[in-house]
Amino acid sequence: MEHILEKAKDIRLVIFDVDGVLTDGGLFFGDDGQEYKMFNSRDGHGIRMLKHGGVEMAVLTGRQSEVVKHRMRDLGVSLVIQGQRDKLPAFKILQAETGISAEHMAYVGDDVVDLPVMRRVGFAVAVNDAHPLVIEHAHWVTQKAGGRGAGREVCELILKAQGKLDAMLESYLA
Repeated sequence: MEHILEKAKDIRLVIFDVDGVLTDGGLFFGDDGQEYKMFNSRDGHGIRMLKHGGVEMAVLTGRQSEVVKHRMRDLGVSLVIQGQRDKLPAFKILQAETGISAEHMAYVGDDVVDLPVMRRVGFAVAVNDAHPLVIEHAHWVTQKAGGRGAGREVCELILKAQGKLDAMLESYLA
């Protein structure tokens, strides 16, 4: 676990996939074609905690969805790139926009389309129900499944590695 904490210590930007990571991967469509997704509120609070701890957030997803745009705005995540099935060019845009090197980035994914980015970042994370090839190439695998608290696990691990988690949690007991 120490080598994982070492990798997480210098992370300045966490990039989350959406479907299968911040959601359970299920897609719900109404009769009108409207798409619905279920996000985990604890993942959302973890994202807020990590932002408060000084780590930037981004979302990089292959699908285009108004729901994602609304949820990320609610969480204060301004770096949102949607509709990118080939995620590598979008990743390079994030590098250019933020000025953060790949070694200081984490990526949380679940499927093979995430591998090109996961193989380039300093800390690659797979949710525990990810595709086996994704798990094989991850530095760390969450205990929880996508959409079921995996995002919160990632946020708390990074905060712990950076020495900020205990004080942050203590603040809730005051």
